[in-house]
Amino acid sequence: VGLDLEAVGNSIRESLTYSSLPRTMLKLTKTQTFLTANHERFRLLPLSQLAATVDTQETSLKSQTHTQKPLESHPSLHIDPKYFVSVLLNCKNIFQIKQAHAQIVANGLLTNLFVSNKLLYIYVQHKAIDEAHAFFGGMREKDPVSWSVMVGGFAKDGDFVNCFRTFKELTRCSVQPDNYTLPFVLRVCRDRMDLLMGSLVHGVVLKSGLSWDHFVCAALVDMYAKCRVIDDARKLFDDMHKKDLVTWTVMIDGYAECGNANESLVLFDWMREEGIVPDKITMVTVVNACSKLGAMHKARFVHDYICSMKFSLTVILGTAMIDMYAKCGSVDFAREIFDGMREKNVISWSVMIAAYGYHGQGKKALDLFPMMLNCGIMPNRITFVSLLYACSHAGLVDEGFELFNIMWDKYGVKPDVKHCTCMVDLLGRAGRLDEALKLIENMTVEKDEGLWSAFLAACRIHKHVELAEWAAKSLLELQPQNPGHYVLLSNVYANAGMWEDMAKVRNLMTKGNLKKIPGWTWIEVDNKIHQFSVGDKSHPLSKEIYGLLKSLIEKLELAGYVPDTNFVLHDVDEEVKVGMLYTHSEKLAITFGLIATPEGTPIRITKNLRVCGDCHTFIKFVSAITKRSIIVRDSNRFHHFIEGACSCGDYW
Repeated sequence: VGLDLEAVGNSIRESLTYSSLPRTMLKLTKTQTFLTANHERFRLLPLSQLAATVDTQETSLKSQTHTQKPLESHPSLHIDPKYFVSVLLNCKNIFQIKQAHAQIVANGLLTNLFVSNKLLYIYVQHKAIDEAHAFFGGMREKDPVSWSVMVGGFAKDGDFVNCFRTFKELTRCSVQPDNYTLPFVLRVCRDRMDLLMGSLVHGVVLKSGLSWDHFVCAALVDMYAKCRVIDDARKLFDDMHKKDLVTWTVMIDGYAECGNANESLVLFDWMREEGIVPDKITMVTVVNACSKLGAMHKARFVHDYICSMKFSLTVILGTAMIDMYAKCGSVDFAREIFDGMREKNVISWSVMIAAYGYHGQGKKALDLFPMMLNCGIMPNRITFVSLLYACSHAGLVDEGFELFNIMWDKYGVKPDVKHCTCMVDLLGRAGRLDEALKLIENMTVEKDEGLWSAFLAACRIHKHVELAEWAAKSLLELQPQNPGHYVLLSNVYANAGMWEDMAKVRNLMTKGNLKKIPGWTWIEVDNKIHQFSVGDKSHPLSKEIYGLLKSLIEKLELAGYVPDTNFVLHDVDEEVKVGMLYTHSEKLAITFGLIATPEGTPIRITKNLRVCGDCHTFIKFVSAITKRSIIVRDSNRFHHFIEGACSCGDYW
């Protein structure tokens, strides 16, 4: 709750997406078409990265005129459209563009659609969107290129309303949208996650007879995948006659973002069977899918494949692999990748710092900070989120305060809500709720659900009912339909024995048709993922699992293990509570791991929720009695259990 692994990971991955790699960009050419060579690799890039370039012929023109000022007089060329194109390409600012515009008008070349489109394009390229729109509105003749430039211009400027309005005008003017304009609009729908508008554009695609066009279909797959309508994206994907590498990459990434990372890796295998050779961008997407899955075997396989393809560890691919190994439970492997990178940027350092943080090694995380500074890398907002997160999960309160105080004064990084959330989490975990409350009250940034969740979680840990009620009220005002908030408040009441208040909260959930997120635990054995829920008896080895679990608990109790029934948040008898504790999904997964894996090998499990205190104690005893190391990844962090002790130091 509050700051979880996914929240930190999403912040980090802002700079890990494949779209941030340098590419040849989409452009307008002299023949009023888009670049066709290699353009299928760039159609699905975010609009902010679509930049204009000039083709070989235009470059030649520029080389002939590069010593000229934009309005240098050449009477013999004034009626040559090529001359005015070169003049436009040489413009450095809006003033020069307007001068060139005036020359074009004076020479009567506005009727030349090629010149008009180029002028429109140059306005858009220089972000003079108002001038571009005014000029567009006065154009006597428009072709699909004109509409594409204007639609794309609004999109790149972030004016999505006018982007859609212009597209609507296009359809009303009986202009047939082509396979250039439609991907522009679909890309806007994707970036805004506007499923309704995306569906309407899909209807236009069908009416235009372009549903089988490779580029349009690829844009539709991308839009549906980013809008998390993964089934519709998959249907379009399966129906495509030709699937290029970009489309495969989009589909792989779509499954990972929708929480089905296993299917991402299935698609990756299928893609290779189809003879499609992945590039570094695809591999970054696959590596990120492995990060979400948390399966070490898959991570090792992907790493071996990258080595076999002789891909160099670029900043982006290397950083993604650091994140992958850290999320799969091995901060040591992550550090090996980090140390092996020839070039590192601020994100690489931030990811490594974060990895140490959620593995409970706060001191090592802080040790990296001066090393980063000595390498000439200045920290950014993500770096400080990673550092403060590490302090929070290691109980380094003083160090956290010091970092929070110097981030603006010394490094010019203004604290935002995520940094404040880290501080609230840091103080709350340390039991300093009054200081956390004071920080919240004095905040100048807008408070979000993450901050209130962190404070509510701290109130639950330290059983402060009054503050928990206050935090829950603020939280539910922001997200009244999130069942997790109701569950957290009801748990506070249950811990305090306030069963009537707990029942009222549960009743609110029932009336709102809100259901608690079920707890699941996964374990990977022999390249297969096994999933368990509380009281699960669906596994083929259930009889053996429950038999071993019973004998294991008897041994643990002889060693001093006492079930902590405070973590059973139901008003039932103690005996029933003990029975409920024994069948938690973590216990079942670990018991299966003891059956299915060789003695002496580590057991790795993943829990979708925070591991409960009783299970935490149980696992410590299991690691001591069985002499097995057990790595647990829950929603907040990693726990490494070795010989009866946990890496978190019982502080989590």
